[in-house]
Amino acid sequence: MSLPTTIDTPGRRPERSGRAGRLLKELWFQVVVGAVLGVAVGLLAPGVGLELGPLSDWFISLVKMIVVPVVFCVVTTGIASMDNVRRAGRIGVKALAYFVVLSLLSMLIGLVAADIFRPGSGLHVDVSTLDASSVPGVQGARHNGFTDFVSSLIPDTLFSVFFTDNILAALFVSLLMGFALNVAGERAAPLTRGISALSDVVFRIVSWVMRLAPFGTFGALAVVVSTYGATSLRQLGFLILLFTAVCVLYIVIVLGGVMAACRLSLLGLVRYLKEELLIALSTCSSEAVLPQLVRKLEVLGAGRSIVGITIPAGFSFNLDGSAIYLTMSSMFLAQAVGIDLSWPQQLAMVGVMMLTSKGTAGVTGGAFIVLASSLSAIGHIPIAALALIVGVDRILNEGRVFINVLGNAVATVVIGKWENDFDSERAVNILSNKSIKPNEPNKSSELNTPDEADTTVNT
Repeated sequence: MSLPTTIDTPGRRPERSGRAGRLLKELWFQVVVGAVLGVAVGLLAPGVGLELGPLSDWFISLVKMIVVPVVFCVVTTGIASMDNVRRAGRIGVKALAYFVVLSLLSMLIGLVAADIFRPGSGLHVDVSTLDASSVPGVQGARHNGFTDFVSSLIPDTLFSVFFTDNILAALFVSLLMGFALNVAGERAAPLTRGISALSDVVFRIVSWVMRLAPFGTFGALAVVVSTYGATSLRQLGFLILLFTAVCVLYIVIVLGGVMAACRLSLLGLVRYLKEELLIALSTCSSEAVLPQLVRKLEVLGAGRSIVGITIPAGFSFNLDGSAIYLTMSSMFLAQAVGIDLSWPQQLAMVGVMMLTSKGTAGVTGGAFIVLASSLSAIGHIPIAALALIVGVDRILNEGRVFINVLGNAVATVVIGKWENDFDSERAVNILSNKSIKPNEPNKSSELNTPDEADTTVNT
């Protein structure tokens, strides 16, 4: 009787099935599956794909529902727990300084790229043949001045901010409440503890909402592919390719350089935030990932006050992808209609856009509305020219929203290290793909992450 020549190793098959089961439970993998299925439905059954739009709309609405409570809880508790109130002002000043420098650099990069490669040259478009009446953002597009900007910060009542999606107003009220609680001291301690408990509840809701992200991704991509199809990849192809190339270079050189200066890995950060980046790409809204981004940056090692001030402010003042888009698209439109802008006019355009680009708060398509307002304020480029790029704006939005989310994550790391409120050792372990135990403390002085049992990191 001969013995079998192969040995069946026990446990190997269950190990593989267990690994596959764990992969299926990962949110980023579910988002990828939703994206693939959405593209497939859009290509194979466009009629069905067009009917799936509400899935994306419902998901984004759910996220917007929870954004203001997240901002309020994080910012208020972060400032209320500070030993030195002046520190909050110092964090804000440093964050704004960083935002201005990076936004200006982004706009100049887009401007130079458009001047060198001239994607709109040779089109010779007659503006009189363009219909601007149906272009989103054209109707009533105007330059919002400083007075309008300040007015938008002040809500009608202290609590009415909870019934809007105005992040800047929410940030303003949260700052006021945080400072007031801090100054009140022990007398306000019960209210501070109550808001901290509310934070636990809010982040529990966030975790539930984010489980629906694959459905939102599925619906969003099904609609996009059904609407534009393969022709969307050929229309204005040079502009799309140029913008994509500039975005990639910006990520690798600028953001990569900033992370290298912080002695951290940009690739590791992208891997750590893969779920949020995939959701932002599919929904084309950086606001859709704000709550979860706040949570994961706290887990990464940033202090709560750092995250609470930098991220909400960054989603209005640090939209680097949108900054590249604004200058490059403006130059494309000018070249397409045969307008040769001088360098002084181009720099004046950058100055105007540095103001008009603030306060979009990560809203889907917000950059296009800002572009319409900017062209109206500048006056050199006819606003009807927007009809040339409205068909591909959704594609261009992919690049700008990716940079917006990743750029604000990098900004949080920079401000955290600048303020010595960032646990670098913990961040290195996480970004190098090492697991962090749920009960392992964050060495950052301000961190008080709610619901620690859910913060195990397995990147």
